[in-house]
Amino acid sequence: MTKKITIEPVTRVEGHGKVTIHLDENNNVTQSRLHIVEFRGFERFVQGRPYWEAPVLVQRLCGICPVSHHLAAAKALDKVVGVGPNDLTPTGDKMRRLMHYGQVFQSHSLHFFHLAAADLLFGYDADPAERNIINIINKFPDLAVQGVMMRKFGQEIIKATAGKKIHGTGAIPGGINKHLTIEERDSFLNGADPMNIDKMIQWSVDAVQLFKDYHAEHAEFIDNFAHFPSNHMSIVREDGALDLYNGLIRVVDSEGKIILDKIDNQDYNKYIEEEVKTWSYMKFPYLKSLGKEKGWYRVGPLARLNTCDFIPTPLAQKEFEVYKAYTDGKANNMCLHTHWARLIEILHCAELMKELLNDPDLLTGELIAKGVKGNEGVGIIEAPRGTLFHHYKINEDDTIKMANLIVSTTNNNEPMNRSVNFVAKSLMNGQEEITEGMMNACEVAIRAYDPCLSCATHALGKMPLEIKLYDHKDQLLSEISN
Repeated sequence: MTKKITIEPVTRVEGHGKVTIHLDENNNVTQSRLHIVEFRGFERFVQGRPYWEAPVLVQRLCGICPVSHHLAAAKALDKVVGVGPNDLTPTGDKMRRLMHYGQVFQSHSLHFFHLAAADLLFGYDADPAERNIINIINKFPDLAVQGVMMRKFGQEIIKATAGKKIHGTGAIPGGINKHLTIEERDSFLNGADPMNIDKMIQWSVDAVQLFKDYHAEHAEFIDNFAHFPSNHMSIVREDGALDLYNGLIRVVDSEGKIILDKIDNQDYNKYIEEEVKTWSYMKFPYLKSLGKEKGWYRVGPLARLNTCDFIPTPLAQKEFEVYKAYTDGKANNMCLHTHWARLIEILHCAELMKELLNDPDLLTGELIAKGVKGNEGVGIIEAPRGTLFHHYKINEDDTIKMANLIVSTTNNNEPMNRSVNFVAKSLMNGQEEITEGMMNACEVAIRAYDPCLSCATHALGKMPLEIKLYDHKDQLLSEISN
């Protein structure tokens, strides 16, 4: 007498997925899983294409975070053309950074204000008819406008640096293909309210305060929801500072003790292995040194604020100190504190954008650096959702021979599954009736990671591919599976 609960689709995330929860005869949860049910084969699509096409091709993985793939691929191909991470021209480096900070700023704003805020403002067990972005617009119009305008500002930054808001072409192997114009710079610095960088910084400060105020009133819920120990990974600057664009790999354990440090990006596959399972198109990465059972880790805002030593912008650093003080300086393993960390990163990006917009190197200077061509490169960047790996090998005819992508959401696969299981057991064990609110709580756990399921489903794994053909009367005519 077992029961199976299926939540399909998982809502307010990018991509398609479902959750299955199995209960025994006593209504206790025995198994919970997040299934990724779409398949996309970008690692194979790019094989045989000229390597310089990769930064444009791979960003088609996603319309939400294309800049992250665009830049990760460009960084990998910098290595192929003989340009190291510190060899870009000042203009090339700073234009890419501005593009990246605009991407993180807009993506974080979209997630918090449009996708996650409804669960916090109305409660995860509120009526679905009220728990949505439309009701945020109705009940909190100023907040809704703030979210829209912050995302718009980030998108305009992307357009100015990449040529288009979505699927741009700005980054190329060895550098960038355009300068920022004086008109573009001035519009961001001195644009009509609210479309200027000072307003974005103020709104970012307000957003952090919004979460802190909410947390003060709902600390028990925020602190205990999907709270479990894990390892944490990100890249950090040489001196330990938070750096979303460039750095070396660092991993800490659940207490904040460093496990790996200053790992060169080109050596990532010496330390990370990817497991496949039969019930998902998404792979399960882990640290080789710790093995499958103990070597899984989290990435993203929560992980980044656990691995870095400080944030190199003053307003975000001030908030970081408050954030770290809450756990007495130890690693933070509270799932919903990811939103807090995400908002601190929004503030950090706003500060960095202002700094860069006042830098004359964006207006003039050499765009491309050159070096001695090779045949392999790895690019790693901190995408909004976490550490993103792009690895390419190139044939003698300059076509791509091998591509391996470990996407941020793939890195978070095991943590997301554990979060779902944690919430399902805490709310559903022994309950006679499973409510919609309980099921949405499982989605809340997933949404905390801001998963991009489309990005993460580039590898087949072992899950069978099934094709079903129906006639006009919805009668199954034939079925094929591999």
